[in-house]
Amino acid sequence: MSPRLDLALNSGLSLSQPLFVLAPTPDHDLSALPNETQVVQPFKPFHDHFAAQGFVTVPESDAPCQDAIVFLPRAKALARALVHQASSRASGVVVVDGTKTDGVDSLLKDIRKRVAIEGPISKAHGKIFWFQADADSFADWAAPTTQKVDGFRTAPGVFSADGIDPASALLLKSLPAKRGARIADLGAGWGYLAANLIDDALHSLHLVEADHTALTCARTNVSDPRAQFHWADATTWTAPEPLDMVIMNPPFHTSRSADPALGQRFIASAARNLTRNGSLWMVANRHLPYEATLTETFAQVREVAGDNRFKVFHASRPRA
Repeated sequence: MSPRLDLALNSGLSLSQPLFVLAPTPDHDLSALPNETQVVQPFKPFHDHFAAQGFVTVPESDAPCQDAIVFLPRAKALARALVHQASSRASGVVVVDGTKTDGVDSLLKDIRKRVAIEGPISKAHGKIFWFQADADSFADWAAPTTQKVDGFRTAPGVFSADGIDPASALLLKSLPAKRGARIADLGAGWGYLAANLIDDALHSLHLVEADHTALTCARTNVSDPRAQFHWADATTWTAPEPLDMVIMNPPFHTSRSADPALGQRFIASAARNLTRNGSLWMVANRHLPYEATLTETFAQVREVAGDNRFKVFHASRPRA
């Protein structure tokens, strides 16, 4: 059991089914909760982690519940939206658990102004507290129904929710006019890059994204019938057809830890899914060590654009 939740349960917190747990990560041990507990987790690798443990796991839900547990993300707008969601769906207790780096102290202060809380209990650089669900008290924390960036739909907590990512903009500017008929965007997010790849030569466009919320936005932003949407871990995804080109602005964080190996697995996935004459176009932060992986994986690698923050690579002819 997560240490703060275990302390809370031993200090008088009582939870009843149906119990929903919102946004846990593999860092959170839920093994003491019954399997009928529903876990709501839109990030595919984390979703699969809890599904493998036997929990009823879904990417999103608006079903009612008795009690709810919210594990705080770092994004403040998303944290507030999750508290609103839990308060709207639960008829009993809402539990909030988070670390100092998640902003739990600030959120506790804001919630305390609205409802009476129990706890808080402090442990392991974080806090847990709970309160009686009250949707009206958090009505202004609801996620916006229409959040737009330059005409594109986004959502709280997704990558570059409040503006076009400058690395993606640099990559788009660097792409060739002739791109091939079968293209995939690995880590497609809410579809900014993919939306700009639609042309007459296109046969199919695969948007691969692990964040279900971002992919839902992408379905709105990329309406061309040749687009196919895959809620999947891009590092393990297998394309339904050989690809002529892969584009990507790969993430380099898993949970809260920087992990350059994640981008390296994206490169391997791109090479695996490309034709022998296929090419990869990718952008990365300047400091990330991707050159060795690219040269090991592709016969030809060039840095074709960049600045003091980012670098754009064109890699072709994936090695067997």
